[in-house]
Amino acid sequence: MLTVHHLGRSQSERIVWLCEELGLEFELKRYERRKDTRLAPPEYKALHPMGTAPIITDGQLVLGESGAIVEYIIATYGKGRLAVKSGEPGFADYLYWFHFANGTLQPAVLRVRSLERVDPSEKNAVLQAAKEQLTLVFSTVEKRLGEVPYLAGPELTAADVMTVFSLTTMRLFKPYDLSPWTNILAYLQRIGARPAYQRAMQKADPDMTPLLGATP
Repeated sequence: MLTVHHLGRSQSERIVWLCEELGLEFELKRYERRKDTRLAPPEYKALHPMGTAPIITDGQLVLGESGAIVEYIIATYGKGRLAVKSGEPGFADYLYWFHFANGTLQPAVLRVRSLERVDPSEKNAVLQAAKEQLTLVFSTVEKRLGEVPYLAGPELTAADVMTVFSLTTMRLFKPYDLSPWTNILAYLQRIGARPAYQRAMQKADPDMTPLLGATP
């Protein structure tokens, strides 16, 4: 059976949500973060050479990386659902936003977080440039969500599954205010109203209220 190894309050919530949206049968194994470092416990790190969330196992297969896992599950169990195929309307948009999540959005947030830890002052020119880039990232997402209800178009796809973590749970680690971005906030309310998302978050992190509002 497909097993999702979920590290609490991590990117692996994406995989739980994906499975719920697809209506798949899967085993969920939850792991709590270490209290001293807030990192994954040894038993989670032992699952995969990289030791980072998410991780799935499927028979003898052990697979990491969000994007790889999402594509594997959709192709192997989802019959292509939640993906846009070549030749279909919105295919290029789907590809762009699917990869934008971990290729642009999440790194931009993490870059600001790391630079703030080194020197949070306004004199830190590199930090100020990173903040400008992050604003550009948010404004790009905001513009897109003013045009369509979901990132790839009229229907939810895996591009949304890849993106939402960085706009929600990630704010536990790098707080930021979404008040200026009304389209993003409306989008998060649409996501939060989805029964599959609600089930997934309840299973993955039952002690956490999803961060769907302007501030964490």
